[in-house]
Amino acid sequence: MAAISVHQFAPCITCHAWSPDKSMVAFCPNNNEVHIYKLFEDKWEKVHTLQKHDQIISGIDWSTRTNRIVTASQDRNSYVWNLEGSEWVPTLVILRLNRAALCVQWSPKENKFAVGSGAKTVCVCYYEQENNWWVSKLIRKRHDSSVTSVSWHPNNILLATTSTDGKCRVFSTLIKGVDSKESNGSTSSYSKFGELIIQLDLSLSWAFGVKWSPSGNTLAYVGHNSMIYFVDDVGPSPLAQNVACRDLPLRDVLFVSERMVIGVGFDCTPMVFAADDRGIWSFVRYLGEKKETSSGSKYGSQFSEAFGKFYGQSKHGMNNDSVESSKIRGGVHENCINCIMPLGECGTLIRRFSTSGLDGRVVIWDLEGQQDLLDYM
Repeated sequence: MAAISVHQFAPCITCHAWSPDKSMVAFCPNNNEVHIYKLFEDKWEKVHTLQKHDQIISGIDWSTRTNRIVTASQDRNSYVWNLEGSEWVPTLVILRLNRAALCVQWSPKENKFAVGSGAKTVCVCYYEQENNWWVSKLIRKRHDSSVTSVSWHPNNILLATTSTDGKCRVFSTLIKGVDSKESNGSTSSYSKFGELIIQLDLSLSWAFGVKWSPSGNTLAYVGHNSMIYFVDDVGPSPLAQNVACRDLPLRDVLFVSERMVIGVGFDCTPMVFAADDRGIWSFVRYLGEKKETSSGSKYGSQFSEAFGKFYGQSKHGMNNDSVESSKIRGGVHENCINCIMPLGECGTLIRRFSTSGLDGRVVIWDLEGQQDLLDYM
């Protein structure tokens, strides 16, 4: 069993984020507030309460370089919070939304952040010094339903989104005067803001939790049909693979290395997926389980044939039957896990991460000592 640390903060948590030094955690207890707790010796104590939103906060992200917090809410607003002295002061963000803001994430350089919404749009926000507020440029007319998740490519330009229309999309977010030419590189297709780079039609149900690998070469996202999708060589000729889960759907994913992904969701237990030397992804085991998996045939791993044919790819089909049918796991989380965040990064390897869920718990997981997992990393 992975080393874990369980902290009960609230009856329910919708999202959480960590301070740059990982000494404080900010979360929303399913209302319009953000609670910030700090670790004093072995005890967590509440040090700040951020109050500005009128409805439930649906997204939060804490920047690692500038120590700023951005929040998004169902009240259609977003705020950037700056620590001035001992107080967190909000700065207005002009989103221009007529539906709820559902998710938010800082870009790698932290000069932009993206907000997904129920208005079928994505707001890419940047700071205007002369007016002391954050303004947004909208990616419109591409999504057919609510945007559930956003994820920035390491190059600070490409943005991946998932939606309840079942699709995953990648856009260019190049903004003149905000992004440098070095960020754009030599790829001319990134030159126009809002340009659709690729649309992935792998899921036939709602899509959630999209993430890029550390190198940006692989994209992973999950569907409400209990599937997780991996896409390599994102562009005109991508290679797509899916892994079918036996139990309940996932809600979020995290690359802990280039070859390993942790998925969390309605099954209340983190799931480990890894790629072998051939690049074939498969389920490895649950974390926090009482008994490791051994044999069975309840999970499948295969490349999407229809997707491969559509893009002119050769078929690389295979099945993976390596998971036992009976799951005997511990109950660290008692309800759906809806958020997973990295902790203690070491280069491109993440050995510690945290999860939060509808049970009001924040759980810290440590992969150190899990040799069977570290071998994949």
